[in-house]
Amino acid sequence: MDIAEFIAFDSSNRKVLRETTFPGHAPEFRAKVQRRIRQGWGLGLASLIMLAWAGLLVGGCSVSWSWSDPLLWILMALQTFLFTGLFITAHDAMHGTVSHSPALNRLVGRLCLWAFAFNSWSRMLPEHHRHHRFVGTEEDPDFGPPRFFPWFWKFISYYVRWTQVLLCAVLFNLLKAKGVDPTSMLQFYIVPSIAGLMQLFYFGTYLPHLSDPANGLVPDNEHRSRSLPTNHLWAFLTCYFFGYHWEHHEAPGIPWWQLYLTKHHPNEPINESHS
Repeated sequence: MDIAEFIAFDSSNRKVLRETTFPGHAPEFRAKVQRRIRQGWGLGLASLIMLAWAGLLVGGCSVSWSWSDPLLWILMALQTFLFTGLFITAHDAMHGTVSHSPALNRLVGRLCLWAFAFNSWSRMLPEHHRHHRFVGTEEDPDFGPPRFFPWFWKFISYYVRWTQVLLCAVLFNLLKAKGVDPTSMLQFYIVPSIAGLMQLFYFGTYLPHLSDPANGLVPDNEHRSRSLPTNHLWAFLTCYFFGYHWEHHEAPGIPWWQLYLTKHHPNEPINESHS
């Protein structure tokens, strides 16, 4: 589905869905989610993502890879997916859904953002909540012009700081001095981190919040958000279910690993219900 089809799908499939029918508001569902968080599901999945990311990074950088090796590209795609997972985990921590312990949420969030090119928890946390409060307006730090590259440039210009670039350069040269192959660092850190950033932006910001009033492309709901058609495998692979973006803004306290359950019907597009 290209972007025109996506917007047409979203615009032609909306009706009212409020607290009485939206699964994310059901008391029994919310109680189940909170119980699972207390049982450690969120912390366990966060640990799995972080360990898999670190293991693939260390393992990948310990081997010299040929760019023509098909396995390399499979592993780079997996590392891109894990970089995306680091940010999604940090995002859950911002909403307090990794753990019931605020201290653990902060620790996991900081670690994940630090691993993803030295992003700052102290900066990202208030900015993300400002996005939720002012979504799709001039005060929304994630919002931008209705074209991919200008919006992406505005996005990274706002969030990426020179200190991050400097820290990445220092780390790169320290590891190079220790004998780590620079090409391996390119293959398992630099390229996957940039690809993960673009994946997060495209599926988690650009598609859900694209607004072009001149062409009538404005999400017609209070969250100014769209959702992907129901396809749980695709939603998971593209952005850990955050393509179901209206659902996230409607119920931000639902962690990524339960977000797919907030779809109104397993075989129906949720946006037939949003207006």
